[in-house]
Order: sequence, then structure tokens, then C-alpha cells
Amino acid sequence: MRTLQDWLTEYSISHQNPINKRLHWICVPLITVSVIGMLWSLSSVAALFALILAMIFYARLSITLFAVMASFSSLIVVLIWILAAPLQSISPYAALGFYFSIFVVGWIGQFYGHKVEGKKPSFFKDLQFLLIGPAWCAEYLMKKIAKTT
Repeated sequence: MRTLQDWLTEYSISHQNPINKRLHWICVPLITVSVIGMLWSLSSVAALFALILAMIFYARLSITLFAVMASFSSLIVVLIWILAAPLQSISPYAALGFYFSIFVVGWIGQFYGHKVEGKKPSFFKDLQFLLIGPAWCAEYLMKKIAKTT
């Protein structure tokens, strides 16, 4: 089984360009929120099931990463719950459309970043990298916080 460091090292290979990195720090969280939001719009049970599977993946890699990602995911769920209620009152599909729009914008940014980088996205090699992107952002944030304390 690959370690967290193995995953992050391999992910970092195609994320060296400063523009691509900045785009990923913005777009990966947007995509994460949008995927959970779209799932939540269709079925809160499906969204929670997907989150549980993701948390199992993270827990197998690192308890610290699991704690960070579980906290982040909890904030996302609260945000989605707050945003979804008014959107659902407009139309059953309003929330889905809203999150899908965020999803599209996030992926446009991601692919532009990889065009600048000159390397294909990591998930073309292994779909599990779709879960490593948020972990990569979380690791960067944890290092920043550790430096300031």
C-alpha cells in the first residue's frame, strides 16, 4: 500500500509550476465543495456515503490527514446545508445547477493549470488522485499553519 508521502510526492511531480499550484489551491477546494454539493442535491445519503468512503481512504493514509479532512468535510456539509435550503426552494434543480457551475469553473481552472504546467493531470494515471488533490491542499495548509506556530 502506498503511503501518504508516496501519493503526495507523485502528485507533486505534475504540480511544480507556480501558476498551476495557485490554480489548484483555489480549484481543488471548489471542485470538492461542488462534488459534495451535487451529491447532496441528489441525495444527502449518497453524499454522506461518499464522504465516509473518502474518510476511510484518508484514515488509512494518516490519522492527522483524516482529522483535517473530516473537519473540512464537516464545514462543507454545513455550508452546503445552509446554501441548499434557499436554492431548493427556488427549484429542485437550482442547487444542482449551482454546484455544477462551480464544478465546471473548477475544472476549467485545473485543466488550464495543467496546460501551463505542460503535464497531464495525475488522475489520468490513477483515479485515486482525485482524493489526493484535496489532501495535497490540506498538507500545504498544515505546513503553513505549523510554520506560524
